[in-house]
Amino acid sequence: MRFASDNAGPVHPRVMEALAAANEGWALPYGNDDVTKSAVEKVRDVFEAPDAAVYFVATGTACNALLLATMADPFQTIFCTDVAHVEEDECNAPEFFTGGAKLTLIDAPHAKMDPNCLRAALDKRAGKNVHAARKGPLTLTQVTERGTLYSLNELADLTQIAKAHDVPVHLDGARFANAIAALGCTPTEISHELGIDAVSFGGTKNGCMGVEAAVIFNPELAWEFELRRKRAGHLFSKNRYLAAQMLAYLTDDLWLQMAKAANRKAQALAGALEEIDGVEFIHPPEANMLFVTLPEAAHERLEAAGAQYYPSPTGSARLVVDWSCPEEHIHEFVRVVRG
Repeated sequence: MRFASDNAGPVHPRVMEALAAANEGWALPYGNDDVTKSAVEKVRDVFEAPDAAVYFVATGTACNALLLATMADPFQTIFCTDVAHVEEDECNAPEFFTGGAKLTLIDAPHAKMDPNCLRAALDKRAGKNVHAARKGPLTLTQVTERGTLYSLNELADLTQIAKAHDVPVHLDGARFANAIAALGCTPTEISHELGIDAVSFGGTKNGCMGVEAAVIFNPELAWEFELRRKRAGHLFSKNRYLAAQMLAYLTDDLWLQMAKAANRKAQALAGALEEIDGVEFIHPPEANMLFVTLPEAAHERLEAAGAQYYPSPTGSARLVVDWSCPEEHIHEFVRVVRG
């Protein structure tokens, strides 16, 4: 019963096959190979953005931090929620890569940024003198770090507020595929069509070995990102091994198939848990990540049964379902919780 993280799941066989195929023979380094060129075009097609700049890195932290560093000056502040991954889980990487930009934390019920709080924070920074941090980019996480989803209207409202204050917008999409699968929208509708300037398009949590795509819709940012990627040590010489994963990921909608499978299994788990006395959801279960409160006895039974998940001292549990999760793991987890 493995529900600790979608990072823990295996690589999809088709991605492994693509890596093996990319390993045949020789190819030019640093992204000058045919596999990388094909993968870049595939990302552009998926986002319906033929002029987008697309770059591959190996980790979500690198993707987020390098994009934000490209979008922010060191004397600016980056606006994010108080539970954003860039705040809680990236060891000050955005601050480091920006050369000193700070984070301004915005109130976020169920991890979704409050528009009025964002507007107030941006207004507070307006017209400040030389002694204060200047307004920098807004970064939003979709799916959020608490498993909830922004609707298209909610994303549009936040983006419009940012644009009204001359602030660029970054989307942290480590679970972007799960959001698309849950909302039933297109990547275009949830990104540059709303005015979002750049997306961290994740693959690692959804069946890849380790690849994230920095998708940049504002052409003015592209060259600086390239330079920052190189300076930070994230320009792979054998870039084809990153690109091969992304190419397989996007071919024949494999990325959506895996995300739909993860979401469907998570919703099945949520539905079964909802029927058990003493189980309460802390946040609405909207994608593939659940936050629930379980009775203490249930935690003890799960530990004895070898279940893997992240409990907290308050009795809550984070359960994350990946594409490969066997149905029997869900049934067994529910059986043990029920007691």
